[in-house]
Amino acid sequence: MRIPRAIALAAALSVVCAGTARADATAFLGANLSPANRAVRGGALGFGLLIVGFELEYASTPGDPQADAPGLRTGSANILLQTPIAFMGIQPYFTTGGTVYREALGTHRDTSFGVNTGGGVKISLVGPVRLRVDYRVLKLGKGALTSPAHRVYAGLNLKF
Repeated sequence: MRIPRAIALAAALSVVCAGTARADATAFLGANLSPANRAVRGGALGFGLLIVGFELEYASTPGDPQADAPGLRTGSANILLQTPIAFMGIQPYFTTGGTVYREALGTHRDTSFGVNTGGGVKISLVGPVRLRVDYRVLKLGKGALTSPAHRVYAGLNLKF
C-alpha cells in the first residue's frame, strides 16, 4: 500500500511543481572552420523545461574544392543544459547530441552518424528576441574527410 501512495504523491508533485515548457526557434549564419573557413547557415527548433532542453537543428556548409574542403550538411538532435534564468540578459548553455551528416567533395560522398558537443549563450535583445552565439565540435564517422569539424555561428533566436 505504501508504494502506490508514494507513486501517486510523486506524480501529483511533479504536475504541481513542473515548470512551463518553453520553445524557441533560431536562424543562424556562421563559419565552418575545418579544414578551411566556409559559410554555414541553418536553423534550430528547441523546447525545454527549467534546466534541460531539447533541440533539432539543420545546418548546411558548401564545399570549396580549391581548398579541399568538403560540403557538409547536418541534422542533429541535441540535449541542452542551461541556466534556469538569464543573468543580466545572458543565458549560457552546454549541448551535446547525435548528428546525421552528408559530406561531399568531388566524387567522395559520406553519409553517416556522428556526435556533436558545444555550447554558447543566448543574449536578450528586445522582448522575446535574443542573439544566440554557439560553438560546436562535430565528430563525424570514420568515412569523413574532415573530423572533427568545428563550427561557430550567430543567429536570431525567437522565444515563444
